[in-house]
Amino acid sequence: MTTAPTGLQGPTTPAAPSAGRASGEKSPGRAARGRRGSRVIPYLFLLVPVALLVLLTYVPVVNMFWYSVTDWDGLDKVKNFVGLDNFVEVFTDPDNVRVFYVSLYYFAASFIQMALALYFATILSFRIRFKNLWKGILFFPYLINGVAIGLIFLNFLRPQGGLDSVLTAVGLESLIHQWTGDPDIANATLASVSVWRYMGLNFVMFLGAIQSINSEVYEAAEIDGASRWHEFWYIILPSIRPIIGLSLILAISGSLSVYEIPKVMTDGGNGTETFVMRTVWMAFNRNMVGLAAAMAVVLLVVVLIVTWIQRRLLPDEEVDLT
Repeated sequence: MTTAPTGLQGPTTPAAPSAGRASGEKSPGRAARGRRGSRVIPYLFLLVPVALLVLLTYVPVVNMFWYSVTDWDGLDKVKNFVGLDNFVEVFTDPDNVRVFYVSLYYFAASFIQMALALYFATILSFRIRFKNLWKGILFFPYLINGVAIGLIFLNFLRPQGGLDSVLTAVGLESLIHQWTGDPDIANATLASVSVWRYMGLNFVMFLGAIQSINSEVYEAAEIDGASRWHEFWYIILPSIRPIIGLSLILAISGSLSVYEIPKVMTDGGNGTETFVMRTVWMAFNRNMVGLAAAMAVVLLVVVLIVTWIQRRLLPDEEVDLT
């Protein structure tokens, strides 16, 4: 058997592809297009929610401002421009001004509500028996529908109802009043019901903020001999200041937007008509949509002003307790 000379070579084979191409490396153009596509995808996900936000929130707000300077009745296709006449009527009509005074009852009650919520949140942030049970009891009223709460207290506060029966049983008949029928105490009664309902929301907000404080801070305070009052004043309050500011904004806006409880319990009778009840009545009973829109604009402006003042007085500052 013969062999080929050592100098002879077989047929040449094509060169193997480069390692980068063999490993599936994309071309620079495809990589750039991929990066551009990855940047566009988040905006595609935001497209639908932003469109709905504009359509269902900002467009109605713009329309509300336009309606507030017209005499539109809600049905006529013609909207006559009246300038600031609607706003002048909001602040000069005695019936419209009266609802602002009614809001003061709920505004004052909101501070009682915040104080009670902060008190219970502080207590339940420490170790006590049946902590979870008390949390559920305090938060449960907020889960109940406002109409249901109105019906419950309507029967509880009626003459010879639950409250009168309790006062009679303990010998306090002298305290019995027409709780929702006496104009002198009707608003205070309804504001108290509002405190019972909304305290759970403030309670959960305060409790969550307090529990987010590092436990080592409490341990260091105890070593230094701090009492519970010192822990509350120098640790808890500075740490939850942003939440207190938020609660203040909600309190003021909520005092102007009360509707369900007085609507169900008194329907605005005995001087208990609120700002929102007056606005709805103007729009749907008197067909004065322009004036109702002006009242809604006033409510919005009040909330914005209060928010601005709160941000000035209680700016968001980083709290360092270490």
